[in-house]
Amino acid sequence: MFTSCGKSKMSYLKRRPNHQDDRPSKQKIAYRRLKRMLRPFFFLLIILGLFIGGGWAIYKFASEQEFSLFRTKTAKLVPMKLANIIIDGCKLTTEYEIKQALGINIGDPILNFSINDAQKRLNGLTFVNYAVIKRQLPDTLIVHIIERSPFAVWQNQGKFKLIDKKGNIVNDQGMNGKDGQAFLKLPLVVGIGANTAASDLIDILSVYPDIKNRMVAAVRIGNRRWNLNLKNGTIILLPENQEIAAIQRLIQYEKQFQLLDRPLKHIDLRLPDRLIILKDKEPTPPNPVNDNPEPSNDNDEKTP
Repeated sequence: MFTSCGKSKMSYLKRRPNHQDDRPSKQKIAYRRLKRMLRPFFFLLIILGLFIGGGWAIYKFASEQEFSLFRTKTAKLVPMKLANIIIDGCKLTTEYEIKQALGINIGDPILNFSINDAQKRLNGLTFVNYAVIKRQLPDTLIVHIIERSPFAVWQNQGKFKLIDKKGNIVNDQGMNGKDGQAFLKLPLVVGIGANTAASDLIDILSVYPDIKNRMVAAVRIGNRRWNLNLKNGTIILLPENQEIAAIQRLIQYEKQFQLLDRPLKHIDLRLPDRLIILKDKEPTPPNPVNDNPEPSNDNDEKTP
């Protein structure tokens, strides 16, 4: 039977495939087996190449000079900008001092920045024991500060010692280097027992920076109360265990009468219901501080 096209229906029957023609040759089978056997060795070569390449990079950029060139080129190719600086652990050191020592500002390329150099500068700050800097890409620097523990300088028997907040002596290197700067920046307390009593007084004064900034030294009298020696030579006599109330009174008097700017020798606040002022003829520089001050002859020992 023929179709309208004149072709037999048998012409639509497909030829039965010959599966023997699809069978790979012996050479292909051998190649596949060899490929499976060599695959672990290829992975091993890749890993070995990574180690060799990493070692070469470390050797190549071991010096800061070489690495700085690498950082500069990378910063140009990948222009990531610094957007955040996170600082923690600083109490005696200001954030301004830390940011100045870092040597990088917001908006600068974060990769074009030497962490080693910045850590050296931070470690040179007065109260910094050591610093840890981490670069958190794409835009953040994390700065962790470990500070030294000095809280004040204690003058006793002609010697100056750094002390912590509990009054314990902090090991120092005298007036050289960082310790010398600490002696200049920390508050000075003088006399027997001043080291153990200093913490409470300095905490009080930190609330009243106008008084603290004018003070040269806090002198312990009879291991019972404090005198505050000011830069202009005035001595403020505080009562025993009533420092807060007395300083609050002094602040009020200062607002009304500007006492701290006048040439006064003594401002006596030991009595809660009165203020005793001893005028000075002319302003005098701060007197040398005595290590072991004796109670004054104005009934200091009788102060309740």
